[in-house]
Amino acid sequence: MNNDFIEQKILGAIRKLLTGKANELLREMEFAIPIIEIGGQGCGYAAVPAISLSTCEQTEKERIIRIDAYSLTIHFELSDTPETETDCYAYGYAIGKALSGDSTLGGVVDKAVITGKKYLPPHKFGCGDGWEIILTLRVTVEGSNQ
Repeated sequence: MNNDFIEQKILGAIRKLLTGKANELLREMEFAIPIIEIGGQGCGYAAVPAISLSTCEQTEKERIIRIDAYSLTIHFELSDTPETETDCYAYGYAIGKALSGDSTLGGVVDKAVITGKKYLPPHKFGCGDGWEIILTLRVTVEGSNQ
C-alpha cells in the first residue's frame, strides 16, 4: 500500500472502517442488522455498498496550504422488508459512530467527516423497489498533490 495513490489508500481505509468498526457496532445492536460486506452479493445476509470517490472544491485556505479535498459517497440499496427502514438508520448510525472514533481513517487522511445522510424510501412500497441510504463524506489530505 506504500506505492498506492492516495485515492487507493482512502478507498482501502474506508472499506476497512466499514467491515471493521462499523460491523462491530452493528453486531452489538439489540436487533439483527445485516453486516456490511465489500464486493459480495448481499443476498439478504449482508449489505453491499457502492463506494465512489471524487475530488471536490477546495477552500481558498486549502489551496494555499495545499490540502486536497475529496468527496466520498457510500450508497446502499436495500430490499424492502418491514425491517429495512430500521436497517438504514442503523447503518447511518454505525458508520457515523465508527468515523467519529477514527476521523483520520487510520492515519491515511487528515480528516474525514460526514456531510450528508440521505434516506430514501421506495417509490412504491411492495412493488420491488427498495430503500436507499446515501452517505456523503468530505475527506481532506495535506500535501498529497500528485
